[in-house]
Amino acid sequence: MEKSNNSHVSEFILLGLSNEPSIQLLLFIFFLLMYLLTIWGNIGMILTISIISDLDNPMYFFLSNLSFSDLCYSTVVTPRMLHDIFSIRKSISFISCAVQLYFFATFASIECYMLSTMAYDRYVAICHPLLYHVVMNTKACILLVCVVYISGLLTAIVQTSCTFITSFCEHNAINHFFCDIPPLMELSCSDTYTNKAIIFFIVCFLGLFSVIVTLASYVYIFATILKIRSSAGKRKAFSTCTSHLLCVSLFYGTAFFMYLRPPSTYSVNQNKVISVIYTMVIPMINPIIYSLRNKEVKKACK
Repeated sequence: MEKSNNSHVSEFILLGLSNEPSIQLLLFIFFLLMYLLTIWGNIGMILTISIISDLDNPMYFFLSNLSFSDLCYSTVVTPRMLHDIFSIRKSISFISCAVQLYFFATFASIECYMLSTMAYDRYVAICHPLLYHVVMNTKACILLVCVVYISGLLTAIVQTSCTFITSFCEHNAINHFFCDIPPLMELSCSDTYTNKAIIFFIVCFLGLFSVIVTLASYVYIFATILKIRSSAGKRKAFSTCTSHLLCVSLFYGTAFFMYLRPPSTYSVNQNKVISVIYTMVIPMINPIIYSLRNKEVKKACK
């Protein structure tokens, strides 16, 4: 792997979503509205959970941290993208590109690990209700969140280092609307096989570990729910999981399709659409899902 100080590129050009002037205004208005909804929904969720005493329990503590990660990784990408829509020269410096990728990878990783933590929380709440407040005490919750944030920071360091330690010689046009790993790797003029292998291993290991924790938690949860005799009890137990299941399906589905599919199926335009989903759509709809599907949150918001 060649070091980045041998790189000839001092800045990158972000080609964005479209260069068609006829739809740029439409795209700007559409994504601006989405971002405003993201800010309103996630800040509203954090403030509601912080203020309303009825929501003072581990599930909502983790949910407020999920809203924080949603807000942050959307903010890393969206304002820059909105600015670039009407920019004549959509340039971003080498350092700014690396910083953007680092913070995006950090908060996206935190999102992934937080969803697994929330699945474990639901497992303890449904499968071991009498021990719930003993196992998920304040100290344990804070420790879990700290582990999630530290893991996200370390994961992002590895991903960003493996991406920018390569050389970028002549081509500097990123066919994307933000600095992401796949389009940057395509521009590298050095051998990226080892770098890609390390990133793939990290994503597979930590991503699959998160998925296994989530799936294992829900296997036990569903087995416990099926043992409940009353239909009302089953509905109540299942209703506490549906919001989380929707968020997990959306996030893992788009992330794995983006980063773990074979290179032969790589499509730039397809990747842009998927990136819009997990950088703008998911952070916007997560608080909506929890607001609509959770009676306690709806009551608190009112």
